[in-house]
Amino acid sequence: MKKLNISGGEPFLQPRYIGEVFKYCKEELAIEACSVVSNSSKVTEKWLDTYGRISRQTNIKQGRAEHGTSATHIGTVFKVAQWVKDRGIKVKINSVVTINNWEEDMNDQIEELAPFRWKVFQVLLLDSENTGAATGSLRDARHLTITRQQFQAFLDRHASQACLVPEDNESMKDSYLNLDEEMRFLNCQDGRKQPGRSLLKVGVQTSLLDSGFDEKAFLNRGGIFDWKREAPESLEW
Repeated sequence: MKKLNISGGEPFLQPRYIGEVFKYCKEELAIEACSVVSNSSKVTEKWLDTYGRISRQTNIKQGRAEHGTSATHIGTVFKVAQWVKDRGIKVKINSVVTINNWEEDMNDQIEELAPFRWKVFQVLLLDSENTGAATGSLRDARHLTITRQQFQAFLDRHASQACLVPEDNESMKDSYLNLDEEMRFLNCQDGRKQPGRSLLKVGVQTSLLDSGFDEKAFLNRGGIFDWKREAPESLEW
């Protein structure tokens, strides 16, 4: 394994825990890159100084604000992005395109943030995840879906951004290895997140058989890229 990414929810609700996970991955397992998906609202400079020197990459990603947050959340994203850049950590932005924002123009903001990678996702529906109570989902995102044409219109509007990496629903399908809190790979082949056998019980190789992972799809969506950090000369790592 070369790269680990932690997402949520908001992982920074447990900042010390994820920090120690990254420390273990870097110092004991010698993993090349550790990253975290965050809306940036709870990231602190102290955490970055404590654990940012261990992690080679941190993702500061916009788009999952807490309930009740105001527009000042966007300002926080810019502030945290600068913090991580100052520490030689690469900034990656995630944007989920929905019916609410597919007509927006984000060129100015992306140019100012200057991420090394901007992942743009077409909102994806998964049963038991976000398709309403009838499928056992806590959330219902069916009213947020967009057509492939609407998604393409958003991409065309931002085509000048060299950092843009688009992922429509088909590109995302089966191209991720997702582990839940019980260390079970989540199989999405049938349109829902179906947990397999825990790798803690059956081992990694057997557990992978339950994942539904498509390596070709992973490679086609650009899953391998230069994720290593370039540390500033003024810091020792």
